[in-house]
Amino acid sequence: MLKGIIKKQSRLFVLVFAVVLSVLVFFNRDKFVHLESYGYLGIFLISILGNATIIFPMPVILTAFIGGGIFNPLLVGLTTALGAGIGELTGYLAGFGGRVAIKKSEKLLRVEKWMDKYGIWALFVLAVIPNPVFDLAGIVAGATKIPVWKFLIVVWLGKLVKFMTISYLGAGSVGFLNKFL
Repeated sequence: MLKGIIKKQSRLFVLVFAVVLSVLVFFNRDKFVHLESYGYLGIFLISILGNATIIFPMPVILTAFIGGGIFNPLLVGLTTALGAGIGELTGYLAGFGGRVAIKKSEKLLRVEKWMDKYGIWALFVLAVIPNPVFDLAGIVAGATKIPVWKFLIVVWLGKLVKFMTISYLGAGSVGFLNKFL
């Protein structure tokens, strides 16, 4: 009995933590822009914080694009993907902690069906495609108890494809723009 109460309380704490972190990052997002001046570390931190928000979109894609034009696009892609994967843990934790409290919206049910049908491949594809639905995939992954290590690896690989592409597009755009300037 006591073990069940502690388990429910810890899940509630994890859910509240993920939501509070998302709200704090969202309302203080203007302060994080200055982190880019710290190079790769700044890009990494912006990526973590930008992906730590649940439902509130943050412009991490722009950071990878601009970073790719300034720094080594390979390292920018790797750094951004690593930070993004870590940041997405908030959605996972919200799902893990709030399984009982999650309202079954139409979008959530659709993502749940994709994940039931395609498993971690749905996570991978949703991580590659820039979309606001990924937070729901993280919530479903946490709620369905996909092992956290598996979640992190699949999300990192998907984000790696996305951010490598974006950072190389940023690097390529610098050369293209220099022709006209």
